[in-house]
Amino acid sequence: MKAIILVGGQGTRLRPLSINTPKSMVPVLNVPFLSHVLRYLSSYGIKDIILTQGHLAAPIEQYFGNGQSLGVNLVYSVEHEALGTAGAIKNAERYFDDTFITLNGDIFTHLDLSAMLRAHRDKKALVSIALTPVDDPTKYGLVETADGGRVSRFLEKPSPAQITTNMINAGTYIIEPEILRYIPEGENHSFERQLFPRLLNECQAVYAYPSSAYWIDIGSPEKYSQLNRDLLCGEGGDFGFSRGNEIVIGRGCQLHPTARICGPVLVGEDCVIGANACITGPVVIGAECRIEDEATLTESVIWQNVTIGTECKVVSSIIADHCHLKAGGKYENVVLGDNVTAKCGCAPEPGSKINPGYPYDLNRDKRRKRHEYRRKEV
Repeated sequence: MKAIILVGGQGTRLRPLSINTPKSMVPVLNVPFLSHVLRYLSSYGIKDIILTQGHLAAPIEQYFGNGQSLGVNLVYSVEHEALGTAGAIKNAERYFDDTFITLNGDIFTHLDLSAMLRAHRDKKALVSIALTPVDDPTKYGLVETADGGRVSRFLEKPSPAQITTNMINAGTYIIEPEILRYIPEGENHSFERQLFPRLLNECQAVYAYPSSAYWIDIGSPEKYSQLNRDLLCGEGGDFGFSRGNEIVIGRGCQLHPTARICGPVLVGEDCVIGANACITGPVVIGAECRIEDEATLTESVIWQNVTIGTECKVVSSIIADHCHLKAGGKYENVVLGDNVTAKCGCAPEPGSKINPGYPYDLNRDKRRKRHEYRRKEV
């Protein structure tokens, strides 16, 4: 069986992390998110995988190539303009002649694909849609079902008054190739708003597959951070830590004897951790980072080649590649895009999201600082 992963989106909700990095390439436990998805599919024997590409396509192909390093066969279907979820499938139509699996490229899940495929075949479904329960369906696509699991209605981003179930579209589908004839060629076409409602109107066999397996959409910095935390704390099974209190130090690291580390913590290769530095997990630190003397790092995700200066405090934050936080700064619940340099004593307001390559200077006069700060918000 073949699978297609939709990785062509711009990752707007994930900004500033996705401005220079494709959403599927943001690091999760120090490897690209897409690596976890490919391993997941491979664990079910699915080796032939198509990646639909659009925004920031080059880094994905440069990193994964033909997929042989992960034991899969990758091909790339490039969109020259955004075609939507269904349009992207139509653009890759030449690769499908049998039942195939489709995944949204920002979903991490433990969904049992073998069980879902059996249900799909037992019900002779044209499309099977995985459903998952959430606390707040207003941010997602609500799916109502009738007896036997047949889908009766789709409702995208319902208001609180419209909520009739907490089961939402989980972004994983098993599809028969016959549906491709319902999708116009070369047009932006959506599963949720166009294709699936049309199939219901024509009484086609569209079934739900509800599952309570682990599921998360990494489309926002908060959810991205949560996935890293969950995997560090043992939620990930084969894809994460096993016990939730482990400390893993990469090769070539230099740790001062007075540094204190409390797991779960993952430290990439060739890092330096200075005297009296304190790291309290869950924390991920990428390769070639420098945590200087007396720095404190708590419940955060740090990408590669980042310097956390002397006596800096970083709490519940995400710091992207090549950032340099100079001495004495305080960063609480902030997200820094890549290549940000912050001067000594910098203290952005909690909740700040700072765009890539934009130095934040705490020493500017207050009027200028307020003006520049608004420009950095995403």
